[in-house]
Amino acid sequence: MAEEEEKERIVIPDEDGNEHLFDILFTFDADESEQSYIVVVPSSEADNDEVEVFAFRYEEEGEGDESDINLFPIESDEEWEMVEEMVNTYSANEME
Repeated sequence: MAEEEEKERIVIPDEDGNEHLFDILFTFDADESEQSYIVVVPSSEADNDEVEVFAFRYEEEGEGDESDINLFPIESDEEWEMVEEMVNTYSANEME
């Protein structure tokens, strides 16, 4: 039996203040813009074949266990194209 790897998770509130648990697929930094991005899926759907993937630009405040992550929506087409390319690369690697 394969060993279950521990998934990193994050809680993200919606517009109404309801909290939702997400599994972190990966994070990456964009060299050109020096921005950091996080790609997540709802924890309840993480094991499904087709899931909705969410991506955000993020900034960390503080260090270690005391750090907070501030999420920001991705607004430009250029950012979305870059994130989509990273998701496609991640998906291709996961299928190997």
